[in-house]
Amino acid sequence: MTSLTMNSMQRTVTALGHQEPDRVPMFLLTSMHGAKEMGFTIEQYFSRAEHVAEGQMRLLKKYRSDCVYAFFYASIEVEAWGGTTLFSLDGPPLCGAPVIQRPEQIDHLRAPSVQDSPSLVKVLRAINMLKERLGDTVPIVGVTISPFSLPVMQMGFHSYLDLMFGQPERFERLMQVNQGFAVEWANAQLAAGATAICYFDPVASPTNVPREFYLKTGHQVAKTTISQIKGPTATHLASGRGLTILDDIAQTGTAVVGVSALEDLAELKRLVAGRISVMGNLNGVEMRRWTPAQAEYEVKRAIAKAGRGGGFVLADNHGEIPWQVPDTVLLAIADAVQRWGVYPLDWVDEFLNSSRLDGAQ
Repeated sequence: MTSLTMNSMQRTVTALGHQEPDRVPMFLLTSMHGAKEMGFTIEQYFSRAEHVAEGQMRLLKKYRSDCVYAFFYASIEVEAWGGTTLFSLDGPPLCGAPVIQRPEQIDHLRAPSVQDSPSLVKVLRAINMLKERLGDTVPIVGVTISPFSLPVMQMGFHSYLDLMFGQPERFERLMQVNQGFAVEWANAQLAAGATAICYFDPVASPTNVPREFYLKTGHQVAKTTISQIKGPTATHLASGRGLTILDDIAQTGTAVVGVSALEDLAELKRLVAGRISVMGNLNGVEMRRWTPAQAEYEVKRAIAKAGRGGGFVLADNHGEIPWQVPDTVLLAIADAVQRWGVYPLDWVDEFLNSSRLDGAQ
């Protein structure tokens, strides 16, 4: 433990080095909430880099998070491939029609250039603006969808599963094309000023495909892709279960894994302690209905289970906090981290014993 107050970058780097900083880092991954702060619809907000940069700065000050989140919305990557996005008033933007309508299209598929995509260039501008304002004091988190998970948006989940299990040669070609795109996109964000890249890979979760299949496919894709990304990565399964592949994820070269609220945080931390850090696992869906007291309790429970010894970042379990989560809850989470996340965590044993958390799991 250090007696000095750290800035967000120092706090995060210390924790990811498996040491205890001044307090537990908190990554409130709010993307759409910036629209509320700016008085825009979600579509208006994401239409300009300036809106997102300013929105993230306001959210940083309001919620006292230890990062800013350069993520716009997942389908922005598909826009680069010629796809469209459907906006709503109270939820995340969604993909329009698949850009790959027939498997035969994969035979001649070429990855788009990041610099030729107005949507992606907009994200890079927002990252650059955040870097100019924050320097190296606060981590700037960029995002790339893994080559193994991007096809869900490129062609639809059902068609992708058919491809995976029924057309292995076309599957391999799609992975190769997507890998080139993912590496270029991740490295462009790092060059623009991002500190690290969140490598979203929900299809890798055993919630979606068997571990044996993942080891032959998505695991190999992750190792190849992550090795070419010129900065640290955090692999996120976006709410999917990950306990049975946690050792496998640790072998990909990633520094952090985002874990599910459906699994025990203490068990997850024990499995990879000292090898990769754990990020999570507040339930974003349930968060919509929490009272401030419930929010405080959930923060205490997460810190009690995974906070000791560093290697832990408090966050939600999905990588994007829902639009419907109110300020009262987010502010309560922030207040609880300020109160209960300070090292040394002397209160943890009493809390665990009194609440009998291990027996309740």
